[in-house]
Amino acid sequence: MAAVMTEKTPAPALSQLPAPARIEQLHHYAYRAKDAEETRHFYEDILGLPLYHIIQSDHVPSTGEYCPYTHFFFRLQDGSFIAFFDLGNDEAALPSPNTPLWVNHISFRVNTVADLEAMKARLEADGIEVLGVTDHHIFKSIYFFDPNGVRLELTAQLADEFEMLQESKTAHARLAEWTARKQQWRQERAAGRAADALKPQQNDRPEVTGKPGS
Repeated sequence: MAAVMTEKTPAPALSQLPAPARIEQLHHYAYRAKDAEETRHFYEDILGLPLYHIIQSDHVPSTGEYCPYTHFFFRLQDGSFIAFFDLGNDEAALPSPNTPLWVNHISFRVNTVADLEAMKARLEADGIEVLGVTDHHIFKSIYFFDPNGVRLELTAQLADEFEMLQESKTAHARLAEWTARKQQWRQERAAGRAADALKPQQNDRPEVTGKPGS
């Protein structure tokens, strides 16, 4: 029997759809954990984030696949969570082979630079290597890895709400310029004329040379 060809219904235009729902805050970000208790000690005893919720099952609700797990959550002050899956085999997630270790990370905000420095001392007292304090002009940060190889950042905001509002007014134009330059770079790369990587159109951090990434 010949296959019946059907036309795919075109997706409606965004203007015909309901407005986006208000996304109020991050609910949780989930990573794989090598060991639940090791991870609990780090996040609860050292960082001070309380263990708040655990979900355990043999099957994954979203996919139905068999994969026993313990899913556990640590609560931040604003009610959001960082969460982990212990899959019961003492294996951590492997790093991405094409991505530098400093790129993928999650940043938590503390209230003051003094808080940042106190947390650095607390981490180092537990034998954890900490980079920083690093000055990003609008905030200062420290960087370190959790027991699962997840890179974490603690950040103390320096810029006030007005300064950040001013920054937001140029963000779309700067990204559009980057996108146009990247399109040109793609064409040059296809023709064999492009460099390995596209550099940004401006350097906001000219004072940084030969130092670890942000």
